[in-house]
Amino acid sequence: MRVRHKPWAKDMLADHPEYVVAEPEKLVGSWQDEFKNSHPIHLEIGSGKGQFIVNMAQKYPNINFIGLEMFDSVLVTALQRALEVDLPNLRLIRADGRKITEFFQSGEISQLYLNFSDPWPKSKHAKRRLTHENFLTNYQVVLKKDGHLQFKTDNQNLFEYSLVSLSQYGMVVDDISLDLHNSEIPDNVMTEYEEKFSSRGQAIYYLLAHFK
Repeated sequence: MRVRHKPWAKDMLADHPEYVVAEPEKLVGSWQDEFKNSHPIHLEIGSGKGQFIVNMAQKYPNINFIGLEMFDSVLVTALQRALEVDLPNLRLIRADGRKITEFFQSGEISQLYLNFSDPWPKSKHAKRRLTHENFLTNYQVVLKKDGHLQFKTDNQNLFEYSLVSLSQYGMVVDDISLDLHNSEIPDNVMTEYEEKFSSRGQAIYYLLAHFK
């Protein structure tokens, strides 16, 4: 993803602590206190411009949603979307997905979303893929015992790699589709990339899995 630099983004994120958590490491084990309720917490890693996480927060007010994104200039668009509506069940974090165990205690997350992650197609970059075992190890820590990982991509190679990676790690696939938009899987909320790719007729690959 090419990121267009927005020099004002960092200041705008800092100006909205009601949505943007500047020091997530201080909330380890107390995220429900941050949301002021005991609702389940869902986390999207690589939330991009926020269409998915904002729409999910609107659709499911009894679930707390957290969007994690590395780049200020991308996360600020998610913030702008959030500011257009009132979403007390949404928080945003500007951080690297490799650090989630620094932000959440064991079993604090009920569901985790990976949407259209960078495929890192070169074999030498496999460890950067969000479904590599190094990431799965961290997901297993923060997810509840009955928590799920939902993964969507337009990239067939990444999807096939992810199926192998999850299987070798010992995860169980609960649901799978090689063409999500022509499946019977209900209540799909689309991302920006998903809308773009599906409008071109590209198949969207989907899976839902859990740790044993």
